[in-house]
Amino acid sequence: MDKTRIPVIVGTGQVTDTTSKPEEGRSPLQLMHDAVKLAAADSGAQDQGAALLRGLDSVTVIRLFADTLPRFASPFGKLANAPWSIAQRVGAANATDLVCPPQGGDSLVMLARACERIAQGESQAALVVGGEALRTELAAKRAGLQLQWGEDAPTTPNQLTGVRSFRSTRPEDMYTKAEEKHGMRSAIAMYALIGQALRHAAGQTVDQYREASAKLFARFAAVARDNPLATRRKGYSAEQIAEVNAENPFVGFPYTKLMTASVFVDQSAAFIVVSEARADELGIPQDKRVYLHGEAHAHNTWFVSDRERLDQSPAMRLTSRAALAQAGKTIADVDVFDIYSCFPSVVQIACKELGISPDDKRGLTVTGGLPYFGGPGNNYVTHAIAEMVQRVRAKPGAYGLVMANVGLVTKAAVGLFSTERPNKPFMRADSDAIQREIDAQTKVRFTEAPQGDATIETYAVLHGKNGPESGVLFGRLAATGERFVANTPADAATLAKLEQVEGIGLPGTVTQVDGRNVFTPRFG
Repeated sequence: MDKTRIPVIVGTGQVTDTTSKPEEGRSPLQLMHDAVKLAAADSGAQDQGAALLRGLDSVTVIRLFADTLPRFASPFGKLANAPWSIAQRVGAANATDLVCPPQGGDSLVMLARACERIAQGESQAALVVGGEALRTELAAKRAGLQLQWGEDAPTTPNQLTGVRSFRSTRPEDMYTKAEEKHGMRSAIAMYALIGQALRHAAGQTVDQYREASAKLFARFAAVARDNPLATRRKGYSAEQIAEVNAENPFVGFPYTKLMTASVFVDQSAAFIVVSEARADELGIPQDKRVYLHGEAHAHNTWFVSDRERLDQSPAMRLTSRAALAQAGKTIADVDVFDIYSCFPSVVQIACKELGISPDDKRGLTVTGGLPYFGGPGNNYVTHAIAEMVQRVRAKPGAYGLVMANVGLVTKAAVGLFSTERPNKPFMRADSDAIQREIDAQTKVRFTEAPQGDATIETYAVLHGKNGPESGVLFGRLAATGERFVANTPADAATLAKLEQVEGIGLPGTVTQVDGRNVFTPRFG
């Protein structure tokens, strides 16, 4: 094999800041620059990696939350071309492939893109980096500070528009008008609905499901406790995660605050991919080299309310199979996992599709997961990749699997890592074929104007600062079996009852009130 066309990950860097005062905190650009310098030094290349950075021909920056979600828009300025700004700071004058992919955490897909470009002779050295400073930003706003985090640039980045793999996960692209109209335009609402469907499919009561979810995430919290880069290192017990109190309220019943991603963090991560020939030129030691052996990505039926089954993810199932097959491995050959963990339901579906137990002895996270390690916007998976590289380096020959999730169990991506040198050229899995198989699946029959007798298919109670605020649900009409979305009456008695009884299968009547569907349950 031609060494100029064999991609290898040679350096990773991570930064976490939990203590700096807002006037001393680093901007996202500063955090990313620091992570890049750490990645270069980590490679073991000559001159602390300075030549490695100068030789970069590709720089990708994972899109900031400020440029993704309106509620996170920053008052402190915007980076016009974040990849260009990074390239300027590290002296990468030859970097012409400057990429900022669309909204969503596509770190694994961008790693595969970098590897493919090297395999096709289009690149010799690529950087992928991302970062967030939401902790400092929130503190600065509360203190009334005026920070300057923006930077102009002579060009705009390549946003990969029109590439099917990068379909946008902006809020306006993720929800149907019916979902938005009924207060479901939030990850909390949708993941709670998905979680309830999972619970019902597993034959669990609400209490049993919350206990199982807490036990699952207690194992994640234990990993974060021992990770100096984690932002929550208290090592919460299952009892603490499940208990509902002032510090740990329900956010979307049945999930508590400690079961959800922690996004107000200052974190950054980066990794560098080069050809073997470039690694040899720079004197990068063999024990620093990690290879991507398999990768695949796809997305489920796009809108949640169109999916036939809410407790499954064909995208997770098919991409994991494809990535493992590409590497010539089975799930039994994997030594360590990192599964995306913004809510328990993501991990639970992933385990189901991978065919492993939630209490698998190999562990399901190398970082501590989004609730405890931290959920830095779209960039968590860059941290997972960086940490996985360190894990497989420490155990030469071992295989690590990273599974990414984007949106509302929407996009899935899987990567398989090892220090073992591949015995064949790098080639990406046929993700288009996977996508065609998913797209061919039947969508659920749906009605926007339901009337009459119906039952609850899945439901959630959304909470605010003062407790329960609204009930959201997917229902099925008794006469036709069609699915619909609706709210329940918002009175305190109804919302309290929904948290006390089994709501799935509960009968009632659905009508339209002021343009919204209202399902009135009949409690036995």
